[in-house]
Amino acid sequence: MYQALYRKYRPQTFDDVSGQLAVTQTLKTQLMSGHLSHAYLFTGSRGTGKTSCAKILAKAVNCENPQDGNPCNCCKACQAIDSGSCMDVLEIDAASNNGVDNVRDLRDDAIYSPSQVKMRVYIIDEVHMLSISAFNALLKIIEEPPEHLLFILATTELHKVPATILSRCQRFSFRRISQEDIAARLQYVAYQENIDLDDGAAKVLARLADGGMRDGLSLLDQCASATTGELTAERVYACLGIAGEQKCAELMGCIANRDTKTVLTLFNRLYAEGKDLAALLDELACLVRDLMVLKTAGNSGVAMLSGVATDREATELAQRLSSGELIRMMGLLQQTIAGFSRSGSRRMDAELCLLTLCQPELSMDPESLNARLTRLEEQIKSGSFAAALPASRPAPVEEPEEELPPLPDDMDAPPEFDAPPVQEDTPVGFWTDLASAIRRELKPPLLGFFASTPNAPIQGVLQGNQVILKCSTKFIQEMVDKPAVLEMVARKAAAQLGRPVQVKAVDQSARPDNNQNMERLLDFGRAHSDIIKIKE
Repeated sequence: MYQALYRKYRPQTFDDVSGQLAVTQTLKTQLMSGHLSHAYLFTGSRGTGKTSCAKILAKAVNCENPQDGNPCNCCKACQAIDSGSCMDVLEIDAASNNGVDNVRDLRDDAIYSPSQVKMRVYIIDEVHMLSISAFNALLKIIEEPPEHLLFILATTELHKVPATILSRCQRFSFRRISQEDIAARLQYVAYQENIDLDDGAAKVLARLADGGMRDGLSLLDQCASATTGELTAERVYACLGIAGEQKCAELMGCIANRDTKTVLTLFNRLYAEGKDLAALLDELACLVRDLMVLKTAGNSGVAMLSGVATDREATELAQRLSSGELIRMMGLLQQTIAGFSRSGSRRMDAELCLLTLCQPELSMDPESLNARLTRLEEQIKSGSFAAALPASRPAPVEEPEEELPPLPDDMDAPPEFDAPPVQEDTPVGFWTDLASAIRRELKPPLLGFFASTPNAPIQGVLQGNQVILKCSTKFIQEMVDKPAVLEMVARKAAAQLGRPVQVKAVDQSARPDNNQNMERLLDFGRAHSDIIKIKE
């Protein structure tokens, strides 16, 4: 009968235990010196070796030929304990035997001397599941047990164990096993089982194991039985129904570009391939977590990455997304994943989540507004504020000018920049109508500059046959002072006024009473965040 790999390759000595050197070395020293405690408490996450070390300790204290603190695994006592036929070494599952009556029966039996080995050992797994009355019944015998009795308690939730129990035990904390140790153990098991496991697949399985060796071996068992030939990373992804680091990084790159079409197309392909939606969004959340670490810790955060994407991809993505965007993404992903358990359509929920990630302007909640503003501020600070200009159009064919009546001027003085504006002769609603027409042909970020509000970054006035675009900063003036933009504004103004005009963009910040233009721009962004969208 086939035996699962995690059972077949369970450690038989302390030296076989991976990633818990501090624990195993201390136990070996105690065994060699004879300074054993009467009660031990092993704590740590699942699959880190708690139960395995408890069984090894039970064999070591009863072994007839111990070797440097390790059991020999050859004597009658070791073999009886391994086979489960030793009545003096009992493993109790507290999850199903958690009542006070179960503990009373245990206490009544514990007083009798062992019949087969030197010490009677009780291994109580998931001890935190015992009831309060059961813990109270256990207190006295744990505090003053007979000399032939040894208690080994194991738990994954230390905070649920009463302090009265903790104070009567020697506590050993089992750390999460590193990905390197898990990958090395998987390679050893694969070699023993004639499984062709490449390094990339071993690293993927080690990452998915999340610090638990048992989970890693179970995943290897599953993938090896579902495929033939070499077990590669892509085959692991296909077998487990997850997206893979390449697809996850590609999805996040499209989200950073606000490329909704590509995101939904890629998601649809992954869904058709049978990828698990919860696993896909969970990997995206892990990647967002990695990007937040890089944002906060810089290069030193590379060692803390989960491995969902390569270090180079994660570093590049972290530079393209602001902290506010990442916080918003994390909250939205966690909310969507949590809602899967009660959802009637996971696909629809996942698509809506991705759509909202790509387009924060769809939501007006504080997190979305903060994400959009932090993106704007970071791009302004870094100097990467780029405009997406419309495709240049051919110059219109000029027709012979007709004799038209003269247009009203904004001011009598020559069109000098420092001349005080006089707008009483400007046609009523001229700039409001012109700005509205201009906005219909522009894309972000230029779209937000041509607002018709009084505090907009650009204000237009008419001076004779020239439209002056007064820009609040030198930066905006440089963004607007381009042939394609000026030609479009001139065409719109000519259509509105009925005659050709020229357009000129000037820097209003040169005026001495306007020395805080960048702050005004940021204030405008905060006040009109619903119309500003930065597109890289």
